[in-house]
Amino acid sequence: MKIDKGLFQLDFTDHHAVLGLPVDADAKQVRKRYLKIARKLHPDSVATASDNDKRQASEFLSKLVNPAYEKLSQEKEFTEYNVVLRLKGQQLKQQPDTWQVSSDSACELLTSSNIEQLYAASLKALAEKQYESLPSTLEMIGQISELNLVYLTRKAAESQPVRSSAAATAATAPQSPQQSGPSAAASPAPQRRQNVIESYLNRAKEFEDKQDYNQAILELREALQSHPRNARCHHQLAGVYMRKSQPKMAKIHLAKVVELSPDSELAKSAQRRLENLEPTTSARGGGKGSSKGSDRQQPADKPRGGLFGLFGGKKS
Repeated sequence: MKIDKGLFQLDFTDHHAVLGLPVDADAKQVRKRYLKIARKLHPDSVATASDNDKRQASEFLSKLVNPAYEKLSQEKEFTEYNVVLRLKGQQLKQQPDTWQVSSDSACELLTSSNIEQLYAASLKALAEKQYESLPSTLEMIGQISELNLVYLTRKAAESQPVRSSAAATAATAPQSPQQSGPSAAASPAPQRRQNVIESYLNRAKEFEDKQDYNQAILELREALQSHPRNARCHHQLAGVYMRKSQPKMAKIHLAKVVELSPDSELAKSAQRRLENLEPTTSARGGGKGSSKGSDRQQPADKPRGGLFGLFGGKKS
């Protein structure tokens, strides 16, 4: 019953993920979702399943689903838990080195400019098949928890924007006396925005040179909160992740550079880096003796009977 993705990797039980719910779900949504899952896992619903599937359904219900519902259905527990979630979001924002995500949907949410819509759509898609095939249920819970983690982190950054010392310096820098008259009216805003971006980039470079990679990541993530389509920020952030030996995160931002500025020299550089990262990723996926490693992976995908047929087939 071990889950090591999303909020679970921080020794935090993500009850929302267990129930396939967004972190802002209300009491009515909690009860409705719980009843739907409980019916699927109830002994009467799995009467024709194998003994192993019956045991697994019983464990999910007693060890995961019921405790999650108890936590989220009691007003006091629900309120306290939500406070902890918000605090967890702040912690995740301030300590980017303590977590990683691996699912495509969570990686996309990291850089999306439409957080709410993508979060809701991705979570709904996972929740619909969460308990359809019990052998993959823990993986589904982990992926939902990754979405919750990224959502909490980005919402924390939105609700409490942190102005770094670099940004503050740019904001308080004296304006040029030559900027006056009608022709200057349209230029200050883009110029100030560019100054802020440069400040973030320079500040992050200083931290990177000092090998303070966590602070460099924090600076660049703050820059991307307000300038999510800045290719230079993504490119520099990818470089920091590469120096921290986090190729998965580096690839996310390198791909974003190619998407945002496909014909630029920056994109060509990003593409070269992506190509260099591919062998690293493949080697890590296969381990020693990659072909044998692949063979060992197959049993996880094999179970298809039992509850899969019951839940995925006729509706009662």
